[in-house]
Amino acid sequence: MTTRMPFQALPVSQSDVSYEHGPDSLLRAPVEPGLTEEIWIDGSDRFPGTRRRIWVHRPVGNSPDEECAVMFFNDGWWYLDPEGEVRGAVVLDNLAAAGHLPPMIGVFVDPGVVDVDGVTTKHRNAEYDAFDENYGSFLLEEVLPLVEARHRVSADPSQRGICGGSSGGNAAVTAAWCRPDGIGRVIAFNASFAQIPGGNPYPALLASEPRRPIRVFLHAAHRDLNWNSRRDNWFAENLETAAAFARAGYDTRLVTGDGGPSPNHGGVLLPDALRWLWSEDPLPH
Repeated sequence: MTTRMPFQALPVSQSDVSYEHGPDSLLRAPVEPGLTEEIWIDGSDRFPGTRRRIWVHRPVGNSPDEECAVMFFNDGWWYLDPEGEVRGAVVLDNLAAAGHLPPMIGVFVDPGVVDVDGVTTKHRNAEYDAFDENYGSFLLEEVLPLVEARHRVSADPSQRGICGGSSGGNAAVTAAWCRPDGIGRVIAFNASFAQIPGGNPYPALLASEPRRPIRVFLHAAHRDLNWNSRRDNWFAENLETAAAFARAGYDTRLVTGDGGPSPNHGGVLLPDALRWLWSEDPLPH
């Protein structure tokens, strides 16, 4: 069946653009807000000396006794805030009410903070930009057990996804790449692959390594940082990574938009990104 898209004129400006949220990103009757629990994590095996908050969100109608999928969201409160650009819990509630997602728990994870000489300092870039298994293993070995203590969670890696933007997009892709045994679905908005220490590893790795059983949704902005530069070009690095995923045979989707390094367009895309990511098609092996 052909999907017909309504006409939408392209804006002349590519930099000063803001996208309007659709109905799935808005609080609306008769959808009842789900239940959100805030949890503090003091200390970490993977990131010693850090502390952070997480929020565990269960949409209404998803029974605690029912086995659920899990969707991790990096930059927890930024993605949970109902008045922010992403509005993750609002979106999960609306999609759950419409039956567009499997029973699912949203886990919103703040980056850690550390005390340095009495000053609270963000540990975000150290966690999110590193190309290693630490962040994915932290989610699976330290955060997920807290969720499992409260809800029945599927042990199937294809029933666990992760979403993030900018450096959080790096962390999302790297978590699934390094731990495909635990995370099988990825959304990365405006990923900052260009600032991974040592450079973006994915085009070379995707061309040389066996395919992992993951599905990836990527988003890029035409006027992201250094969009017209030879080095550290965030837009180009996203395009090259998406092309590498496609050439390697992954089930991947790329959406580009106008504007700069902002969470706005990714937030607007979140409902459709989740619908695509959690479609019933089996993950490739």
